[in-house]
Amino acid sequence: MKLWQSVVWASAVASVLLSKPLVAQQSPADLYGDLFRAVQTGRLFPDGKTFADAAPKRAAGAIMADYRREQPSTPEALRSFVLANFTVPGVNDRGEADLRKHIRNLWPMLVRQPDKAAAGSSLLPMRHPYVVPGGRFREIYYWDSYFTMLGLAVDGQQPLVESMLANFTDTIERYGHVPNGMRSYYLGRSQPPFYALMLDLSKDTDTALAARRLAALKREYAYWMKGASCLDATGACARVVRMPDGTLLNRYWDDRPLPRDESFAEDVITAKEDPARSSEVMYRHLRAGAESGWDFSSRWLDDPRRLASIRTTDIVPVDLNSLMLMMEEAIAKRSVAVGDRLGAAEFTKLAAKRRAALDRYFWIAEEGRYADWDRATGKETGRVSAAMLFPLFAGAASPQQARAVAATARHELLAAGGLRTTPIRTGQQWDSPNGWAPLQWVAIAGLERGGQGELAREIAKRWLETVATTYAETGKMLEKYDVEERKPGGGGEYPTQDGFGWTNGVTSAILEHFPDI
Repeated sequence: MKLWQSVVWASAVASVLLSKPLVAQQSPADLYGDLFRAVQTGRLFPDGKTFADAAPKRAAGAIMADYRREQPSTPEALRSFVLANFTVPGVNDRGEADLRKHIRNLWPMLVRQPDKAAAGSSLLPMRHPYVVPGGRFREIYYWDSYFTMLGLAVDGQQPLVESMLANFTDTIERYGHVPNGMRSYYLGRSQPPFYALMLDLSKDTDTALAARRLAALKREYAYWMKGASCLDATGACARVVRMPDGTLLNRYWDDRPLPRDESFAEDVITAKEDPARSSEVMYRHLRAGAESGWDFSSRWLDDPRRLASIRTTDIVPVDLNSLMLMMEEAIAKRSVAVGDRLGAAEFTKLAAKRRAALDRYFWIAEEGRYADWDRATGKETGRVSAAMLFPLFAGAASPQQARAVAATARHELLAAGGLRTTPIRTGQQWDSPNGWAPLQWVAIAGLERGGQGELAREIAKRWLETVATTYAETGKMLEKYDVEERKPGGGGEYPTQDGFGWTNGVTSAILEHFPDI
């Protein structure tokens, strides 16, 4: 055979071989038919190549049989089906081990070293290393830090737990309270008081330090209660309110009736939207809402869709008074430890009064829930919120109350991706569909304490799936999440931040507490 004939023959053979695959190979469109078309035409993933590259977790025939049987008809149901049956690149291809490793790698990135005072700076300098939330939050924030410390404690970062506590102790000694955050413009207010619970995370047994911390805890308590000496005709002053039976309880407040420095323009605009009220009254309500940590929420609004209807200082909050109960009980316990029997007896009595008041003013038996109390109407508010879990967290609920709250929470607040903050959509970030790490932990710990472990575990599982799914898609840990669609949360006065201290802390704490989820 001549050379040119050999070349022609070889080309012909190659052509035949290439036109007939040695092994038949079906494409994803062939294998998954209707399912593939539903995913791609519904644009379940922005890039059409994403699902085309997905790897099945089991045989294609079994997946398709279940798809025809279940017939997921909504985007949410279809997405859940796909993620349960496929490993999708960039969506659910990172496991929990990766998530925990990611959090541990994040801690050093969020650590700040001791500060030096700078003339004219708003920063309140800290003498010890500390952890910030991340993003626009460049300084310590009060209640954030407790949930951050939960993660530090289980992630081998005990020295940071102790140095954070040292900073908070210093701060109370210096200012008489823990500010909202470590900036001069936050000094007029605090945040939900968690210092007492932070102390339980310490492993330092030094007796002199214990006495110093107890003194700081008592000083913080005095800060929250100092309004008792100036109650006006309405029965209120600063953070203290007198209830109808004479019991003294607490509310959120701010010492400065001015626009917030960090949200100055927004507050001025909001005040103009309600000319019937003085600007000073409006600013006080807005600042008190910031002290609550729930800035902002329908909990504080007459009209859930109008921020200008805010009246935070008229509300006696169930979460704050649950935390105050825990503070009183902590002071009593720590007083016993240092041999102060009179102090222990005093705070035991105060705690008993507050515990009774939680039942008297915040419990709604016919609705199976706790609620905030409205000073203007003299009764509980109509707002359902995750704050109902705080009495369980504080150990103030009976087994019967805990069961009722669990049922209400399951019906009103439980979403596919965790616990909603409230059941209504308002555009405010502390309302539906958002879920927040601290409220998940309070619910989980409170339900377990109240004997409702099944729901606690279910919330933990759903929340972890939300965090893990969003981490797989974005590579980030976020400040808040949409727990209905398992995606980044929205609303509020600023974009959703990543970092993120309390989400990292609560996620690590849940993974440590429920290793088999």
